[in-house]
Amino acid sequence: MDTLQFLFDGFLVALTPMNLMWVTLGGFLGTIIGMLPGLGPATGVAVLLPLTFSMGPTAALITMGGVYYGAMFGGSRASILINTPGDGAAVAATFDGYPMTLQGRAESALAISAIASFIGGIFATFCMVAIAIPVARFALKFGPAEYFMLFLFALSATASMTEGNRLRGFLATILGLMISTIGIDGQSGVVRFTFGVLELQSGIDFLIVIIAVYALGEVFKSFNNIHTGKTNVQKKFGKIWITREEWRKSVWPILRSAPLGFFVGALPGAGGTMASLMSYNNEKQLSKHPEEFGEGAIEGLAAPESANNAASVGAMIPMLTLGIPGSGTTAVMMGALLLLGLQPGPMLFQQQPLIIWGLIASMFIGNIILAVMNIPLAGLLVRVLSVPPKILYPIVLGLSFVGAYAISYSIMDFYLLIIFGLAGFLMSKAKIPSTPMILAVIVGNNMEQSFRRAYKISDGSLGIFVGSPICIILIALTVISIAYPVFKGIVDKKKKSSSPA
Repeated sequence: MDTLQFLFDGFLVALTPMNLMWVTLGGFLGTIIGMLPGLGPATGVAVLLPLTFSMGPTAALITMGGVYYGAMFGGSRASILINTPGDGAAVAATFDGYPMTLQGRAESALAISAIASFIGGIFATFCMVAIAIPVARFALKFGPAEYFMLFLFALSATASMTEGNRLRGFLATILGLMISTIGIDGQSGVVRFTFGVLELQSGIDFLIVIIAVYALGEVFKSFNNIHTGKTNVQKKFGKIWITREEWRKSVWPILRSAPLGFFVGALPGAGGTMASLMSYNNEKQLSKHPEEFGEGAIEGLAAPESANNAASVGAMIPMLTLGIPGSGTTAVMMGALLLLGLQPGPMLFQQQPLIIWGLIASMFIGNIILAVMNIPLAGLLVRVLSVPPKILYPIVLGLSFVGAYAISYSIMDFYLLIIFGLAGFLMSKAKIPSTPMILAVIVGNNMEQSFRRAYKISDGSLGIFVGSPICIILIALTVISIAYPVFKGIVDKKKKSSSPA
């Protein structure tokens, strides 16, 4: 009953005219950003951060939430129409979405994408309502030692789940932890790694790193293609809807993929990409006609679309209840919350319940708005795909510098923005993932302080880190997060070597 009362109060907050406007604006901008190849939800939220500086915490969270799941709605548009994913979570939509377009079924593909995203998002929001308070109450049992082990698990899981060479994921994590130590130490007052630069004594603001890596890094990466002309995109469509037979094929894949996406999204570091690919492979294995997948099977599009939208909601659970971002986008959102003076974690549910439940209620409203926006207006929205890069990227660049300056009104931040933007570009060239570094930059200081507080409480004994069941469980999860991908890689290699050529 407490949960229902909190949710009711949240709807009273979310349904105010201003918050309705913000969730609609956030969803619209998120849909546009999600459609543009390369600009994923993390980049979108980072670029639009300056908009939230003048808002209250509730409006800022609602707007960023709208951008996040709006980008999940829009990400598949480019996948379906031009075979170019808007972001990693939309990769699976290319497998059957683009073949449907080539077969003249773009209308059905656009419709099922929006319907599946809507159902996945609504289902995951109900799940969030059900478990948010129990998870927050459980998190109140965490002390400094438990928080240190939780941060360690989050960083190891994020690094080990990166695609390709996982050593690069751990390298990115180490780089992020190194950045987080710059400035005056909070406990001893010692100045660390500033190299005599006075402006660095207060540390490097994680928002600078976020904007630089996601926004400037993307601009630098796309610089070679800046003069490319407009993309040929289908702009005239028939009725954007699906047949009864297409719905029959899609309904169970959608319903199966939503809980899978929510669960995977709640795991630190997993994210929408893993959720969508897992759901696609799951449906292919369950299908009576797996040979149709990759050839325009509508269930092959419906499943990952449901999963990645559910994953975007699931990723907010650890961020809000534990103060651990579940994805790159929630890492950016957490940074904005800290900037607004709010500390994500279990106490936020007790101290600011209207902010949290206003956000949760806005997810129900936002998904409905996005479904209405993405089906009737799909033909209009997809026109943004023809915007040439030479117009788009200077706008992104300008917003990045404005956002960086608005954080502390320091010219030094411009230099840091360029340095970390180049670092993000070089990391992408070297195939070093940026998400582990961003997460380490955000949680690094809290992780260090938690370790040192626990160490002092125990009078210098490391036994405190194995002194509670929660710590032991988190140690086990950390070991599993590192060992499982290694074990899975060995098994996969053995299967490939034993299979006939």
